[in-house]
Amino acid sequence: MAETVSEPDRSGMEQSALDAYSLTVTSVAAELTPKVAAVNVAHRRFRGRFVVGTGSAVVFTDDGFLLTNAHVVGHSDAGTASFADGTTTPFHVIGADPLSDLAVIRADGPTPSPARLGEANGLRVGQLVVAVGNPLGLAGSVTAGVVSALGRSLPTSAGAATRIIDDVVQTDATLYPGSSGGALATADGRVVGISTAIAEVGLGLAIPINANSRQIVAALLSDGRVRRACLGVAGTPAPLPPSLRQRTGRRTGLRIVEVVPASPAARSGLRTGDLLITAGGEPVTSAQTLQRLMLEDAIGRPLALTALRGGALVDVIAMPVELPADD
Repeated sequence: MAETVSEPDRSGMEQSALDAYSLTVTSVAAELTPKVAAVNVAHRRFRGRFVVGTGSAVVFTDDGFLLTNAHVVGHSDAGTASFADGTTTPFHVIGADPLSDLAVIRADGPTPSPARLGEANGLRVGQLVVAVGNPLGLAGSVTAGVVSALGRSLPTSAGAATRIIDDVVQTDATLYPGSSGGALATADGRVVGISTAIAEVGLGLAIPINANSRQIVAALLSDGRVRRACLGVAGTPAPLPPSLRQRTGRRTGLRIVEVVPASPAARSGLRTGDLLITAGGEPVTSAQTLQRLMLEDAIGRPLALTALRGGALVDVIAMPVELPADD
């Protein structure tokens, strides 16, 4: 008697879970694919040669503004955007901020309705996310995965300035070359990140949509650039002495390893070796926590700093200056 090969026995619960997963991914893809453009930008290279760079961008306003990565647009001021329905339109760059790797561009022609922006601070490790890009014009390149980690840091630079992007979202949703500037969305279709880097296979990174990035986008929309304050110090986390740890309830401060000559930090009296504990009354536990204070409203305003030096607490006042723009 001939044997027949039967389908795998799959429980109704397992099938329902798979159906729900597929429904979620397909609905997010259907919502966001029309709103994610492929962008082409001509970058000037050595001896006047031009190289065309590609990436993705997400429509986020009704009047044609798109969000992408600063490294996608580089120093260019214009390019073309192509959408899933086949339409192509020129765009011009409103502003780019290499130190957050965010840029705003504006289409010169009609665009689809905007994507809905979410809040990355509500993400949890293990949560389902969907990446939607338009790499190399391959519209609707959709991958799904989970949030692999939160709070990652990504170093960036612009000229002589360096910065750490805080709270970067790590995901195992595959990101393809050309997906930079695309959307990372939750199951409800809200964009919570802008894809920025492929660290390695199975590890992608996205700039979070949160209060800080919204502030950066607002500055780019209004001024075309982001102004930042600068103290002129470099440091590394270091443990607080037990007595200070018990008194403050904190475990670490920022050990100053470099003070730039003639900088606000140097003029305030900070020294290499000081253990910075607070800035503006806020705890300083890492370079990132100090960096968060160095926004436009800190330029030219007195900033109270408390440091531990030789077992004694030292209070100084610094006057942050504007971080020079990358020319």
